[in-house]
Amino acid sequence: MNVYTMYFSPTGGTRRVARILAGELNAPVEMDFSLPGKNYGMYRFEPGDVCFVAVPSFGGRVPKAAYENLTKVRAHGAAAVAVVTYGNRAYEDTLLELRKALEGCGFKVVAAVAAVTEHSIMRQYGEGRPDKTDRQTLKVMAREIKKKLLKPESWKDFFVPGHYPYKEYHTIPLTPVADRSCSQCGLCAKRCPVRAISRKNPEKTDTDKCISCMRCVSICPQHSRKVNKMMVFAASVKLKKACSGRKNNELFL
Repeated sequence: MNVYTMYFSPTGGTRRVARILAGELNAPVEMDFSLPGKNYGMYRFEPGDVCFVAVPSFGGRVPKAAYENLTKVRAHGAAAVAVVTYGNRAYEDTLLELRKALEGCGFKVVAAVAAVTEHSIMRQYGEGRPDKTDRQTLKVMAREIKKKLLKPESWKDFFVPGHYPYKEYHTIPLTPVADRSCSQCGLCAKRCPVRAISRKNPEKTDTDKCISCMRCVSICPQHSRKVNKMMVFAASVKLKKACSGRKNNELFL
């Protein structure tokens, strides 16, 4: 059984969850499908392969860039574990959408996980997660998944929450901008999943392309890219009730 990990993880939280889960099955190969310009059609799997595929929930949906890249992969009957992370609010239709996308690629989805990570914009929600308790819980889940993977006769249909038609796709309309400390190194432009940042002038961001994934903020060596503090505060107040309390990780088999 060859085990792989694929993730779309702009700020690292989704990657951490995927590594915890796949680590219990000793997955040696990781594939990042958030890299701009990469040929994802080269990713092909065969029966007997297992792939943990992890994406964050953006407004209750799979990020469009992640969806578009994922649908280029060809699985030919390989097994998949659908993994969705969310910032302690809700993942709504994301897990169902990811499952259907994987099936469209030719995967046989045998399990699904919804896990909480620190919110990529309002970091007080889900702060520090996945934490020690999460890691222990996810490892237990991974062992349950492994048991099912070792028994193909048990790969029957199972419930995944969500609704179709999916809710309308949207993200929090917060576009990071660079301040005067920007050194023009171009790292943000190079790593932007949707090429929303100008390579010639990294201080410029195409607001129509930007998906507010916050990768540029998280990787900027000068910490010069920021989002409007007043808008973040307003969004935080609006989501306080929905994001309060500790949400639990969930396993679907």
